[in-house]
Amino acid sequence: MKKSYIILGSIAALVIILFMAYRSTYNKAISYQEDVDKAWADVGAQYQRRADLVPQLVATVKGAAANEKGILQGVTEARAGIVNAKTPEDFELAGKKINTAINLAFEAYPQIRSTENFQELQAQLEGTENRIAKARGDYNATIKVYNSHIRGFFNSMFLNSATFPKKEGFKAAAGSEVAPTVAF
Repeated sequence: MKKSYIILGSIAALVIILFMAYRSTYNKAISYQEDVDKAWADVGAQYQRRADLVPQLVATVKGAAANEKGILQGVTEARAGIVNAKTPEDFELAGKKINTAINLAFEAYPQIRSTENFQELQAQLEGTENRIAKARGDYNATIKVYNSHIRGFFNSMFLNSATFPKKEGFKAAAGSEVAPTVAF
């Protein structure tokens, strides 16, 4: 009788150990699968950030550049009036136009900064692309952990491949090696 209890106890212990191993493997696979889904959502969030931010930045820089163009054009035209002036009254009128244009320029836009705006736009574009690249790298790293887990020797025996399919890493779309253009 003692032998049968030992055999039954051993079988029960083996079943419990197998169940605990399966449960642990399954729960880890679920966790890794959720990590993969989150990493992909993070990539999507960075794409959305780019889609929201870049057009706004470009419009802002375009508007500032157009404003400065108008100011500089007004000052240049007023200066040209001095060059073309022939009489003292023409000089006086041109001088007033220059003073008015310069005063308006500094009241409306105290500093000519379009170059700085373009540099800031470039920095924002670079930062955005770096965030996307990092999110893609994180996604691929997460997939590596997931795929390594589900394809392990014992884990592949325990886990259903339909429930836990092998995931593919980020692959660039055809033509994506060409950077998007920003038109001014």
